Amino acid sequence: MSLKNILIGCMAACALSLAHADPLAIANIAAAGPLSQARVPNLEYHDTYQPNVAADLNEQIIRIPVDASGSVTLETTIFKPDGPGPFPMVVFNHGKIQGDPREQARSRPIAFAREFVRRGYIVVAPNREGFADSGGTYQQAGCDVERNGVAQADDVAATVAYMSKQSYVDAQHIVVAGSSHGGLTTIAYGVNAAPGVRGLVNFSGGLRQDACTGWQNNLTQAFETYGENTRVPSLWLYGDNDSVWTPSLSAKMYAAYVAHGAHAQMFDFGDYKNDAHRLVVDHDGVSVWWPPVEAFLARIGMPTSIQYRVDEPSMPTASGYAALDAVNAVPFLDAAGRAGYLNFLKQYPTRAFAVSDSGAWSWAEGGDNPMALAIQNCDKEGAGTCHLYAVNDSVVWKDGNSAAPTATAQATTDSPAAGDSESHALASR
Repeated sequence: MSLKNILIGCMAACALSLAHADPLAIANIAAAGPLSQARVPNLEYHDTYQPNVAADLNEQIIRIPVDASGSVTLETTIFKPDGPGPFPMVVFNHGKIQGDPREQARSRPIAFAREFVRRGYIVVAPNREGFADSGGTYQQAGCDVERNGVAQADDVAATVAYMSKQSYVDAQHIVVAGSSHGGLTTIAYGVNAAPGVRGLVNFSGGLRQDACTGWQNNLTQAFETYGENTRVPSLWLYGDNDSVWTPSLSAKMYAAYVAHGAHAQMFDFGDYKNDAHRLVVDHDGVSVWWPPVEAFLARIGMPTSIQYRVDEPSMPTASGYAALDAVNAVPFLDAAGRAGYLNFLKQYPTRAFAVSDSGAWSWAEGGDNPMALAIQNCDKEGAGTCHLYAVNDSVVWKDGNSAAPTATAQATTDSPAAGDSESHALASR
């Protein structure tokens, strides 16, 4: 499969998903004549005159009751625009890492949330039962993938029901999305979705159970059962170099889902960095997933126009202090630190390297803001104040006056998208 290939079931309109511009505007251009004569819309954000939302997206942590008794609650992160609303809502369902789910970080998909808050949505990210600081216990259901997904979907139903009663939520305009195990959860929720839920977005969804014989068949059959009983349209986004699913397995899961008439579209985005499974937690991944998501939202009657100005992490300017690959020019490092810098040079942008005058260092790659994460982990060494030395492909260090963390820098602990992999790479000393 490749970026331009769309699997079975894609409607003709899905071709519009390859641009940031309004889908109807693109259709009008196509109808007007040859592309050489077309006036292509500017794809940049025109939000200069829009009201500003704080860089933290008005982040708030609340507790959502699972049932009427309120004895079990879900630790839930909310991002929202300013004002009373009501706002359309998107619920984001996290993945599952190996080990104890209670050791998993709070779901905080800020790169995902930024795009929706920018367009006037409230973003709700619940930790399901047994995950992070939520109550209850994780519902494993043995090797029964279908039952596992349904159990997880109960927490999504509780979240949608609770949030729909809030005055700032437009309960008639809701989308449910999720990544990895959260993608499976999202599709399972579609079987009994609330009336106001207009669409489902599945980022690399599934549940890998290597200890279970025939886990691939179990997973495929679960999706077939969901598809047989779901009438809510869905968008599926899978990549070719996914560390958890092969392209052939992704295709089988999708084919099984649509076999009984479920309305779904598969978007194959090809390779993404070293692992397609990490797409949704990476800031760099937005340019890949937002265009098809935008087109899908437009088709199901959800808003897509920019309503707010949202600050991005500020990028420091290149200082010209040294060439990026001049390892010996990096100050304060010993042999181990220089080896660490060499490793940093092998990472994908977005990346950052931080150092202190006492020799502590750290690099981070991926996630939403590796600059802040590199500084945060360098500071943990307790060896003086850390500053940025290099960001992406530029040295930002100034001799005697290093690049300091920007005011908008904020380390994120995005819940890993993959079942087995971290949302970002990092190393420090």
